[in-house]
Amino acid sequence: MTSEHEQYHQYFMTLALEQARIAYDCGEVPIGAIIVHNGDVISSGYNKTEQLQQSSAHAEIEAIESACTYLGTRRLQNTQLYVTLEPCTMCAGAIILARIPTVIYGAKDVKSGAVHSLYTLLHDTRLNHQCTVIDNILAMESQALLSSFFTSLRSGTIKKSSDILKKI
Repeated sequence: MTSEHEQYHQYFMTLALEQARIAYDCGEVPIGAIIVHNGDVISSGYNKTEQLQQSSAHAEIEAIESACTYLGTRRLQNTQLYVTLEPCTMCAGAIILARIPTVIYGAKDVKSGAVHSLYTLLHDTRLNHQCTVIDNILAMESQALLSSFFTSLRSGTIKKSSDILKKI
């Protein structure tokens, strides 16, 4: 990837990380997502599973639903999804159904990742849609936020996300 492309992806991943910080500060698992259409951010989302008490309220789902409403269509052609953590099976399914052509993510999810870690759903030629995938964009920042959240959760002292990211 060229430096120009890398800077482009880092810029938008930074915006997804801002969504993850909102989730962190709300006591949610800090995962954020944005959708870009023709170079413009058209939607964003962060995990709201605890807030809404809905297991499907993942960052990607929030961003996809908002983008569909914005564009007035269920097919998100000419879009890019930026998400701070490798999508799970549910989110990978939603990405496929929405026909998102490009997915860019930060950190791998070795416990439930459905793009590279456990499954390769976005590349599965048996399905009716495949995606271009770019991984490892600001992965250290994404992983640090997640690690800090779970460490704080276990110790009962959740810190503000801004305190964590100052150290990176």
